[in-house]
This record gives sequence, C-alpha cells and structure tokens, in this order.
Amino acid sequence: MAHTITSQPQGSQALYPSQKTAWSSDVMDCFQDMGICLCGTFIPCILACRTAQDYGECCCLPMLFGAILAMRTGIRERYRIEGSICNDFACLCFCGPCALCQMARELKMRQ
Repeated sequence: MAHTITSQPQGSQALYPSQKTAWSSDVMDCFQDMGICLCGTFIPCILACRTAQDYGECCCLPMLFGAILAMRTGIRERYRIEGSICNDFACLCFCGPCALCQMARELKMRQ
C-alpha cells in the first residue's frame, strides 16, 4: 500500500530571538569586576579555565590551540551577540587578557 505525500515539511521557528545584542560590557571595561580583572591580569590561565567551565566545557579546553577563539565565538553565537570571527580574533590577538575578562563577565552576567 503506497502513501502519497501531499505537503512538504515546514521549517521550525528559531528558539532564539532574531535581534542581535551587544556585549554586556566593553572589552576595556575590565574594572567592572575587580575579581575577574585581577585574575585576568595576574593568572589569566586560571581565568581561562574557569571561563571554560562556566561555558560548560572541560577546564582544560583553553590549553588547546585556538580553543579560546572558538569559545569566544561560541559565547557570541549562544547569546546572539553582534560581531564576527575576525573581530573575535583581533580582540584576542591584541587585547587577549581584556577579551578573556569580557568573556568571563558576560558568562557571569548571563548565569
């Protein structure tokens, strides 16, 4: 017995809002959270590991080459934050500790 398909499947609605937002703080707003600022200044590897855990990944993730870039891009995509991977790369290359502090502040604010 053959069944005839009479309609096409329809796309589902996105669960995320279509509007893009901005980061909750700027890259250079390091002094908004002094704990994160001090950790990012003196022991950025610990801050990177803690940020990875807050993001839901293994704390060893930042030890892999390119993982912090992927994590920053993932945070941007998860929370629908404006930007591009080129912007993420530039922030991490030229303002690495500040960008890491921004990521930590964003995750802290969103949780």
